[in-house]
Amino acid sequence: MSDAAVPVLMYHSVAPAPNDATRALSVAPEAFAEQMALLGDRGFTPVTTARLAGHWRDGLPLPPRPVLITFDDGYEGVHRYALPVLAEHGFAATLFVSTGWLRGPHDTGGGLDTMLDWDQVRELAAAGVEIGGHSHTHPELDRLTDDALRHELALCTEIVAGELGSRPVSFAYPYGYSSRRVRRAVRAAGYGQALAVGNGLARRRQGPYALRRVTVRRTTGAEEFARLAEGRALARTFAGDRALTKGYAVVRRARQLRRKAVRTRV
Repeated sequence: MSDAAVPVLMYHSVAPAPNDATRALSVAPEAFAEQMALLGDRGFTPVTTARLAGHWRDGLPLPPRPVLITFDDGYEGVHRYALPVLAEHGFAATLFVSTGWLRGPHDTGGGLDTMLDWDQVRELAAAGVEIGGHSHTHPELDRLTDDALRHELALCTEIVAGELGSRPVSFAYPYGYSSRRVRRAVRAAGYGQALAVGNGLARRRQGPYALRRVTVRRTTGAEEFARLAEGRALARTFAGDRALTKGYAVVRRARQLRRKAVRTRV
């Protein structure tokens, strides 16, 4: 069992004409097809999140040059545009669904664009796509109370299990961020592994509940995508993103301290 670095690609929407809310983190169908062809040409073998974690946890074998293809939220284009390409190449993938965003009986109306319905999710699962959890309403989990956090995780898990007939075993944090308390709650909810963002390669030493991914965006060209898949020049590629993430974390922490101080005075 090795601690080799593995690229975990994070996608969101795959759409020819995304709306303003999803444009930056969407990819065009033609770009997605080109990217999958590049993975095939360079000898990568996509695996599911559960399989990668199983390798690091239990020593299960991995193919040469493993890579993960992941999708967050549950946009309809994953079924319409991504699934045929994945099927053409025989590629595995993982879809992390926010259950309250999907069309159907559990819809809270929070979806940012046209979302999958549960029949489409079932078709994705039948085609070999691992379906993981991504909370129910996509909140900042670390901002929730303990009870609200448990409710978000439990409801997501129960809905996926009820709709698909099996419990999800992999989780992705909304907005890519977690805290120690959130990671403990995700583990207690029955998830065996969880993905963050971090814009770095995933390694065993990160632990099963803080595995890193790299972001694929609408502006990601073919050369940049090749670097992401190969794990080259990631620090330079995402330098601005890292600074923004660090700054946002500082702001979030300051807000939390102010709220705590107000509660103490009251």
